[in-house]
This record gives sequence, C-alpha cells and structure tokens, in this order.
Amino acid sequence: MADQCMPGWILAALFGLSAIYYLVTKKKEQRANKDLLEARSESVNSIATTSGECRSSNVSDVDVIIVGAGVAGAALAHTLGKDGRQVHVIERDLTEPDRIVGELLQPGGYLKLIELGLEDCVEKIDAQRVFGYALFKDGKHTRLSYPLEKFHSDVAGRSFHNGRFIQRMRDKAGSLPNVQLEQGTVISLLEDKGTIRGVQYKTKDGLELKAFAPLTIVCDGCFSNLRRSLCNPNVDVPSCFVGMVLENCQLPCANHGHVILGDPSPILMYPISSTEVRCLVDVPGQKVPSISSGEMAKYLKTVVAPQLPPEVYDAFLAAVDKGHIRTMPNRSMPAAPYPTPGALLMGDAFNMRHPLTGGGMTVALSDIVVLRNLLRPLPNLNDAPTLCKYLESFYTLRKPVASTINTLAGALYKVFCASPDLAMKEMRQACFDYLSLGGVFSAGPVSLLSGLNPRPLSLVAHFFAVAIYGVGRLLLPFPSPKRVWIGARLISGASGIIFPIIRAEGVRQMFFPATVPAYYRAPPVK
Repeated sequence: MADQCMPGWILAALFGLSAIYYLVTKKKEQRANKDLLEARSESVNSIATTSGECRSSNVSDVDVIIVGAGVAGAALAHTLGKDGRQVHVIERDLTEPDRIVGELLQPGGYLKLIELGLEDCVEKIDAQRVFGYALFKDGKHTRLSYPLEKFHSDVAGRSFHNGRFIQRMRDKAGSLPNVQLEQGTVISLLEDKGTIRGVQYKTKDGLELKAFAPLTIVCDGCFSNLRRSLCNPNVDVPSCFVGMVLENCQLPCANHGHVILGDPSPILMYPISSTEVRCLVDVPGQKVPSISSGEMAKYLKTVVAPQLPPEVYDAFLAAVDKGHIRTMPNRSMPAAPYPTPGALLMGDAFNMRHPLTGGGMTVALSDIVVLRNLLRPLPNLNDAPTLCKYLESFYTLRKPVASTINTLAGALYKVFCASPDLAMKEMRQACFDYLSLGGVFSAGPVSLLSGLNPRPLSLVAHFFAVAIYGVGRLLLPFPSPKRVWIGARLISGASGIIFPIIRAEGVRQMFFPATVPAYYRAPPVK
C-alpha cells in the first residue's frame, strides 16, 4: 500500500514546494518593487514645463546630456558628437583618474574602438600590445594566443594606464565644437509626466543648475547614485582586488596577460607601460586584510608571493615593501533596466561583471556601437514616442555580446578559485588541461574571452566540453565508484555555475534575441 502511494506523495511534495517557492519569490518581488519606487523618488525630481517644452537655464538646448566622462561617457560623447548631435557632458572630476582596473582592452574592444574612430586614443600613452594570456598552475604554464590570423596586424589587445586612456578620449570628445564638457555633480534626474527631461546638477563653484535634453544617458560608473531610478540593481561583491605596480619587471611571457591559479583565488598580471606591470591579487569576500596594520603586507608576502612565477618574485616583494597598495571591490550586476522614456543607462552604471576577464570596456564600447546605429536614422530626438521605441530595442540588440562576456567572466571566476570540494578541484584542473591542449580547444574559449567571437551557444558548448573532458579523465581507464561519484558531482557543479548566471542575464534574449528592427542599420563588418 505504501509503495502504491509513494508516487502521489512525491508529486504532492513537489507541488507543495513549488507553491512555497512561488509565494516566497512573489513576496521578494513585491518588496523589491517597493524599494525600487522609494529609490526612484530619491534620485528623480518632478518638474513643471510650459507648453510641453523644457529649456536649459544656463546653456543652449542640446540633443543629449551624458552624465559621466569615464570610458563609456567619453567614448559616447565623441561618437554622438561626430554624428552631429549637440552633446553636454557633466563629469564630477575632469582631472586624470587613477584606478587599478579598466586597464586591459581585449582585441574585440579594440575593434569597436576602430569602428568608433577612437583607435588613436591608445597612442602616445605608452600602451602595450597584448597577444594573449599565460595561464599558470602548480608550477606549470600554458600560453593561450588570441586568434588574430584573420585580422589586420594592428589588431591586438591593449593595456595601459586607465587615466591616460580616458584623458585622451575626453580631449578628443572636447575637441568637437558641438560637445561641451563641464565639471559638475549631477544631483538628480528631472522628470515630467513619466519622461526624463534632463538633470539638476551642481557646478564646481557650488551653483545649482538645471540642464534639459530629449535624451539623458547616465554613465556615472560602478558607484552610480542615479542607477536606482532607471534599473533594479542587484549588485554582488564576490571578491576584492588588491592592486600594486611592479616596476622594471620582466613577465615570463612578454606582451601577454598572466593568470596564476593561486590559492584561494586567481592573481592577475599584465603590462600597463614599457616599465610597469599591474598586479591584481583577488581576495574572496568583501573584507581584506588591513593595510595600515601591516596585515596586508604579511598576507601578500607569506600567502601570495610563494605562488608566483620566480621571474616576478623579487619585483613583487619590492612593490609590497614600497607600500603603494590599493584595494577595490569587484562588483557584478546583471542588466535589469527599468525602461524610462528620455533616459538610458550605460557602462558600469548599467551592467557589471567580474573583472577577471577584462571584458568591461569591450561591453561598453559594443553598447555604444549599438546605440549609435540605433540613433542614426533619427534626425530629431525630440520625437519622444519614436525615440522610446528605438531605445527599447537597445536592450535586446546588446544582449548576445554583453551576456556572453558577462557569463564567461562569472563562470571562469568560480572555476578558477580554489575549492576543498573534490569535484570543483577536478573542474579547475580539467579547465587548465583542456586549454593546454591547444588548437580549437584553446582558440574557441580565447575567442570568447577576447570578444572576437561572443556567441552564447559557443560559450555553453565549450564550458560543458571542459566538464565532459574532466569526467572522461576520471572514468578512464577504469572507473571506480568514487570517481563516478566525483564525475557526477562535476557535471552537477558545472550546471550549478553557469545556469544561474545565464538565468540572471536573461535566457530568452541571450539565446533567442528578437528580430533586428527594420530601422536598425548596422554598418557592414570590415
């Protein structure tokens, strides 16, 4: 009797769990929506207009207001200005930034830079050409070259000082007569009947002003104080980077980025000038050892230094002793836009991924190309209904490229981190050995990493090929019960890594994007 009822009990339990999950999820969504509305009210001010028109109080009317002049904002300002738009850029600080990330531009990003006419911005800043990666694990290493055979000889990755690169783009954008760069802090967006009409900001002299435009694009970076009015942010901080500059250091593989699969997590190194190498030590979690108390220096010398290649060991210790150690939280945030007429989010204010793979600038520049091609058929941005329709397409058209790079970053970080779990250890080793095979086994993943072939199906195929390769190594030549169990855990672990990231990115738009709108006219690929 009990056996006959068992299927019914299981089915009833599943239905019960499904109902509980639905109710909990529904409550979370309602709470999130309530928080979102409260957040929007803090960063959006309502305004009254006369005859439906908005006028700027201190400058002539413009087509576009851009909040922020980092990589995304400066590149966007030049791109729209070159297309004849009147652009007003408001940046909190126009002096040269000093950051420890945003220093490695993948070849796919460099191609976008060429497409935007900004390739000269990596000149005269001592930028270094990057031709691939060197991957280190347990004293062994393998070289992974970018598949650049079909491209012009100038196409490669570029690494540089982030601030120098940004200043070059700001200077180029500011050289256009229809682009105005102003130093100021945007306080809030100005809204009228559900449409964003402009911004309220404070100048560097402390004067509060309002500026109006039919389109406001928010690019104020990872610390954005305006994003809550335009999206539902779900920011995760899986780790922090500890950054230093190694001086007069020769890397084992010249003109390559270096990834050391250390314990507990990866260590990155790449040249940022002809005499400097950036070192980024990943520390899991949101807390790092104290720099002021000396705990950080001790951690770097005793835990990190012994895991480094001997060629960089002395330079690393010298950098620690010099004391110029900086930290930065690594954020990831799926794009979850809150469609708002008259406004758009871009750059790190809109979408972030773990910086392990250096894909952030590639995504931002790719987004700018998409937006430029969308807006080109629109001579007049004051046509609000048409503009809104065009902007809605932006979120769909960007998905395949952006989500592939985002998913790869999140998945690789989890695989590259050390773990006590036997299945994850096997996955990590399988990934290293799979890439070491060379040929299509390395060219495929590296083309995804470099932004040269950002296709979602290719990403999933290679990810599970690594998992199957790992299982095959476990089961051959003679499988034992323990090895079979670890293999099953490995496949389960691989699914548990990649599918939640894909779900967060949006499965439908990532793999089955809507038909490209008829008004979207992308230029042919050269």
